[in-house]
Amino acid sequence: MRVLNRSVYVGPSLYAHFPVIRLELDLGALEAWPTAKLGPAFIDALVAALPGLAEHGCSYREPGGFIRRMREGEGTWLGHVLEHVAIELQNAAGEDVTFGKTRSVSEDRPGVYSVIYEYEQKDIGVGAGELALRLLNSLLPEALRTPGSLPEEWDWETARDDFIRYAQRRALGPSTASLVRAAEERGIPWLRLNQQSLVQFGHGKYQQRIQATVTGKTPHIAVELASDKEETNKILGSLGLPVPRQELVSSQTDALKAARKLGGSVVLKPYNGNHGRGITIDISGDDEIREAFNAAREHSRSVIVETFQPGDDHRLLVINGELIAATKRTPGHVVGDGTHTIAELVEIVNHDPRRGVGHEKVLTRLELDAQANLMMERAGHGADSVPNAGEIVYLRSTANLSTGGTATDVTDIIHPDNRDMAVRAVRAIGLDVGGVDFITPNIAESYKSIGGAICEVNAAPGFRMHVAPSEGTPRDAAGPVIDMLFPPGTPARVPIAAITGTNGKTTTARMLAHVTKMAGYTPGLTTTDGVYIDGQRTVEGDMTGPVSARMVLSDPQVDMAVLETARGGLLRAGMGVRHVDVGAVLNVASDHLGLKGIDTLEQLAEIKRVVIEVARECAVLNADDANVLRMSGYTDAKTICYVTMNPSHSLVREHIRAGGRACALEAGVNGHMITLYDKGSHIPLMWTHLVPATLEGRALHNVQNAMFAAAMAYSLGIKLDAIRQGLRTFDTTFFQAPGRMNVYSEHPFKVLMDYGHNAHAVGMMADLAQRLDATGRRIVVLAGPGDRRDEDLHAIARAVAGKFDHYIARRDDALRGRDGDEVPRIISDALQGLGVPEDAISIIPDEQQAVDAALRMGQPGDLILVFADALTRSWKQIIKFTPDGEMPRSATKAELPSLEQTLDERAVAAMGGVVREERGLVFEREESD
Repeated sequence: MRVLNRSVYVGPSLYAHFPVIRLELDLGALEAWPTAKLGPAFIDALVAALPGLAEHGCSYREPGGFIRRMREGEGTWLGHVLEHVAIELQNAAGEDVTFGKTRSVSEDRPGVYSVIYEYEQKDIGVGAGELALRLLNSLLPEALRTPGSLPEEWDWETARDDFIRYAQRRALGPSTASLVRAAEERGIPWLRLNQQSLVQFGHGKYQQRIQATVTGKTPHIAVELASDKEETNKILGSLGLPVPRQELVSSQTDALKAARKLGGSVVLKPYNGNHGRGITIDISGDDEIREAFNAAREHSRSVIVETFQPGDDHRLLVINGELIAATKRTPGHVVGDGTHTIAELVEIVNHDPRRGVGHEKVLTRLELDAQANLMMERAGHGADSVPNAGEIVYLRSTANLSTGGTATDVTDIIHPDNRDMAVRAVRAIGLDVGGVDFITPNIAESYKSIGGAICEVNAAPGFRMHVAPSEGTPRDAAGPVIDMLFPPGTPARVPIAAITGTNGKTTTARMLAHVTKMAGYTPGLTTTDGVYIDGQRTVEGDMTGPVSARMVLSDPQVDMAVLETARGGLLRAGMGVRHVDVGAVLNVASDHLGLKGIDTLEQLAEIKRVVIEVARECAVLNADDANVLRMSGYTDAKTICYVTMNPSHSLVREHIRAGGRACALEAGVNGHMITLYDKGSHIPLMWTHLVPATLEGRALHNVQNAMFAAAMAYSLGIKLDAIRQGLRTFDTTFFQAPGRMNVYSEHPFKVLMDYGHNAHAVGMMADLAQRLDATGRRIVVLAGPGDRRDEDLHAIARAVAGKFDHYIARRDDALRGRDGDEVPRIISDALQGLGVPEDAISIIPDEQQAVDAALRMGQPGDLILVFADALTRSWKQIIKFTPDGEMPRSATKAELPSLEQTLDERAVAAMGGVVREERGLVFEREESD
């Protein structure tokens, strides 16, 4: 049993609309060993190791269903068991995940399963899968175990606890997690910005940040004051608030002097400590003071000595000037029964299912460590002592939950004076979220009558004791923080548009981003060539996956997101956002088939459909593409907008009659009009010949792209005049749309450059070349990516065959598994098989040389169509070309025996008759679609 492949999906994917992990699991010989055959011993041992499995309902949808599934009939296979174990391990570590599914990969691969399970934190989810595999192997008979699957000294309980601690180091803390849940309940998106507790709520310019419970609005000076216990004490005392008297010391001698000066019992604590570390209370002896000083110095260079205030420890939580919760905290302790030792009592307490490792559960396990030994010694006990029945033995001097303390909610009984005192204290320090540590004999009585003292004001108070107290009513501590950051009616999301399709998505995304910019927005755009913020490229490269989406939504300038979403990103990691406002699918055409398990157009459509499935407001669909049209049944968007270039489309006409939204191309006396329909309204938008990107309406594919951009902009609520202005000012210059129908007319001939790399895109550009005026010849430079099937390269040849006077076949820089001239020779052979004369075809493998040869063949009135891969390099080569310039040297004449026969004499002469190969580094372009 081994994992062949693992994929981590950060967002909506083919498998779920939330984060999941997919394991491709090969059971090997275990395919013949379902759980019933493995026997009751295996099942019982598994349940004993993870008792929580008893709550899994599985297909029976009731507790115990999964165990029943393992026992009945043949039982179930270990891939399914691995799924449940990975989920339960995350549950044991405090992660709230439930979803999973396991399916056989295919009939051709018996014993290989697709195991999918939900996760919240990537590292924890991956670790759960790895530990699940080890646990199952450990329970199998020796003969069925995978060799090397277990460490030499395997111990399940140790491995489980190590995993829980590992998970907690990476998981959001309980306070941060409660804030995230509160945001989710309010529909506010969030992003984790680091591996600790830095979280962004909201998108773009609406974002707010927190670090644990410190917010982006918390004044820095207030945090500094709260960290300075001495200064806090002075400020509060100057306002007449109850505080203990204290002295700041830096040596044992000074600590002893301060204790004598203060008189009575004292408390020693670090100057800037937290979580109760290094605090010793209620001491008076010199030896105790020296020892307490040393303990405090481990956490701070300076130590505070203050008067001891008898009473119970309380945490009073104040948010935005209002007391939200009050909790009485009791240090970790055991209660004697006259029979068991303290060590045994600790073991009994730790069996409480509410107690776990660290912050995993409501309570934390007690530990008999050095501090516990000190506390027992002060009480005249040791770990083997048997305390009297009812005797309380404290194991900690402070009441922090992280050290085993308990919390009791007292919000309903706190005296109004104590409530007002806490609010005044937090306001005095200047905090928006603050926790007041207040000691008093009785929180229900006023400190003015029975006494009490503020020990600290905390700038990042923990919420666990309030949201999950040991006793009493849980309080919503997180909600008021989120409401403070995002008052009701305040926006938290930026509008998000996602665009996918086989061809045209980059141009459409650029058009839409340009329209939104003209409308006054600051768009964030992701494309195959980079991330753009307000029109400026900030990151270069193929940025069509979830990482780039996160970049855009994290940028504090952005108030509109336009995300080009490619097949490769969807297959690798899913989408980067859980939902989009408007999702569009332009087309589904043959490209990348035969790669990563996608062999048919229907499978390709299913992947691209994810964008439509997560659209909330509007799904924009190409009604002229049957695979796209079928996606209308898979969206929960409020509105469907069909785009068609056929004004007689029967389905679209019915949709319009029913008040639906559509964008259609209609013929008129002045050409073709892009027209919108919505709720019975007929809205002529603009003539296609007025859109520069359409080359006066001749570039029909860009007419369609403009229609999609208009439909999406309209669905985003952008005004019609802004849409018109955006389309009128968007052209296909290299600056605005690199590699997308770039035209250069400064030579005696016209050059058209495009990044088309599949038959559908190549065919559209070839058809455009026929519609453009050319008094001379038409020449094309074409290729296909090396990782495409031979049949895909043949289809590219079919898309251009018979439409040009001369064909130059080349390859990309990145061979992707092909030989040096294999791709151009396949294309050449295919062209000849389609009737193209051999002397009309040149094989020039190197892209630079192929482009140069085409340019040198150009005569006045000619049209040269260049399908380029290295876009910037090729464009510079086109615009800087001079007939008498030196030609790039890339291949030997001997390697190209057909070169002289296939190029005209002028081109050969310009090449000097010799071409040299230059070998160097090749940078492979990441698959984008």
